[in-house]
Amino acid sequence: MRFVVLSGPSGSGKTTIVQHLIEKCPVKLIKSVSATTRPARPHEVEGDHYYFLSKEEFASRRAADEFLECAEVHSSGNWYGTLKSEVSRARELGGCALLEIDVQGARQVIDHCSRALTIFVKTAEDGEYERRLRARGTESDAVIQSRLETARRELAQAKAYRHQVVNDDLDRAVAEMIGHIQAWEKENHD
Repeated sequence: MRFVVLSGPSGSGKTTIVQHLIEKCPVKLIKSVSATTRPARPHEVEGDHYYFLSKEEFASRRAADEFLECAEVHSSGNWYGTLKSEVSRARELGGCALLEIDVQGARQVIDHCSRALTIFVKTAEDGEYERRLRARGTESDAVIQSRLETARRELAQAKAYRHQVVNDDLDRAVAEMIGHIQAWEKENHD
């Protein structure tokens, strides 16, 4: 099972990086769509941004071992996870699944699939996370504070990843990740 895991704190730019990687990386990457129990935001589309599941359906699928990884994140009561079928879908499409997941989920992947390529994205300065979260305008102050606390814990886990990339310049960060992905792909095919 081949896939790339991209993690980092809220506000590190993961979603933007994923879009650029899919467009620019010579290795065919297929974005894995995560499942979640949280409600959709106004701009989010089912099956494109997330699979929005009820808590009951998520729990049922979890009990049926349908998730590669899953966890409750940000102490929110909401669950997120990667369905195994998403990794299979990428393979069927002739590509490599690109998972944009949180650190808890990445730890599960690292523990069960040591060949996965794991990349941790961070900003150059800690204060940048708060600035980016506030600029989104989608979360309350309490949620932002919770995400910042989570970010501190996540940053402490960065060393568990094969690579750490600082997203202080988007083009440079994307180019660095493409280099890591191409080297990993070559290593796994030689």
